[in-house]
Amino acid sequence: MDFKTLFNFLRELNKNNNKEWMDEHRKEYYEVRDFYIAWLNQLDIKLAKIDSNYAPTTGKQAINRINNNLLFHPNKPVYKDHFGAGLDKEKGKGDFYIHIGIKESFVAGGIYKPKKDRLDNIRAAIDYNGEEFKKILNKTSFKETFGGLMDAEKLKTSPKGFSKDHEHIELLRNKSFAVMHSLTQKEILKDDFQEKLIDIYMEMLPFRNYLNNAVSV
Repeated sequence: MDFKTLFNFLRELNKNNNKEWMDEHRKEYYEVRDFYIAWLNQLDIKLAKIDSNYAPTTGKQAINRINNNLLFHPNKPVYKDHFGAGLDKEKGKGDFYIHIGIKESFVAGGIYKPKKDRLDNIRAAIDYNGEEFKKILNKTSFKETFGGLMDAEKLKTSPKGFSKDHEHIELLRNKSFAVMHSLTQKEILKDDFQEKLIDIYMEMLPFRNYLNNAVSV
């Protein structure tokens, strides 16, 4: 079993996105899912060895359901076109998300659209020491890997309690603090794919640590 088989399964599922087809191919689905869980288990062990603050997360804990939530999104297809998983999971903090799909694949991390209390904590951290955050964001290798913060909704004015002339006002206006690195199928199919993800994880780590420290206050 390998990622080529996983991609092939997702393509067939995408063409036959209904419960009847899935029921007929349930065994194949479990085989692909089990392969991905085992692969995540291997990556989990490697990340735990290189990051002393890593929260061990088994593949079974990390992997997301392949069913779409039709209760809240009734117009979506029954099944997703990707396998998603979040490693380094710890309550209240942002995880390291891996998205393997036929339309797009990427890794992402940070805190996307946090609730008000968490957003307030992040803004307080930026107010207190925004220079450290800017140093992380402006590091050459970080910019080459992620470009910058993911495009998301921003305030048109300054947040409550902050002056529009604040030295970090452009950061403070953000409602999300997350980054993403796109992956190609060719990269995923290579033997060194896990090593590539480890490099990306380490590049993202200071960014995630800054945010996690902020929301844990």
